[in-house]
Amino acid sequence: MKIIATNKKAYYNYEIFNSYEAGVSLLGSEVKSIREGKISLKESYAEVKRGEVFLLNCHISPYEAANRFNHEPRRERKLLLHRQEIKRLIGKIKEKGFTLIPTKVFINDRGKVKVEIALAKGKSVYKKKEVIKERDRERELREERKRSWR
Repeated sequence: MKIIATNKKAYYNYEIFNSYEAGVSLLGSEVKSIREGKISLKESYAEVKRGEVFLLNCHISPYEAANRFNHEPRRERKLLLHRQEIKRLIGKIKEKGFTLIPTKVFINDRGKVKVEIALAKGKSVYKKKEVIKERDRERELREERKRSWR
């Protein structure tokens, strides 16, 4: 498994509950561009429409060698999930505050491009500040341990 892109802001802005691995319906030029690492998950999200899951606002840069057969960078892309997974997601999303966000894009062992989407709930400002404080405390403790070993 080769990780192509991760959504670092997702772990900071959201509380992650469940994650699902989904295939993505892509064009040839998009696959080649992803293999080169030209994909951004910032501000992207997934949405359920007509019983199907779509990845929205994900930017895949145009593939330079594709010329006129290139793709649109921010087009809507269909995510491939099992029917039962989609039904479970629909039930969870109807609950207040839940959303679907992509956390990483990777290429599996068989060479297929996959997206990991997560069921998440937005964090409040004070929770984000608590995470920063905890990270600072841990960093200070590590530095203190290093100094004590010297």
